[in-house]
Amino acid sequence: MKLELTKKQYRRLLDMVYIGNWVLNSTRGEDRIPDYDEVESLLFSKARDEGMGILAEVYDGEVVPSRAFAEGGIHEAIMDYEDSVFFDILAEDLARRDMDDVPIDDSNCEELNSRIDAYIAEFEEHGTDNLTVDSDIL
Repeated sequence: MKLELTKKQYRRLLDMVYIGNWVLNSTRGEDRIPDYDEVESLLFSKARDEGMGILAEVYDGEVVPSRAFAEGGIHEAIMDYEDSVFFDILAEDLARRDMDDVPIDDSNCEELNSRIDAYIAEFEEHGTDNLTVDSDIL
């Protein structure tokens, strides 16, 4: 297969591959999915050919994203995504809890969405500062 990209497109592809592999493998410890590591290594190995050698380095005999790449802001994008997902899930879980976890259908979907929106607004303004846990149950 041959794929032609501009340098800018290739650079964006490196970001996407890194983010994807991070999501798939970063929490797996020794149980990583090697196929994704191999694709990441293959794509980063081409960086030098494209004048972007600073983005890749060899570690333990494998081409990996360089420290410069990893510390260049990509993790801020990952953290922004993680924060967004965290707050979206938390808002929905709290809204469903408030509705006694009843099945959601056309009759109560609007209420659920309204509660989710209220929680999201709270989190956007205060983060988790106003969340409390009843310590008597811990």
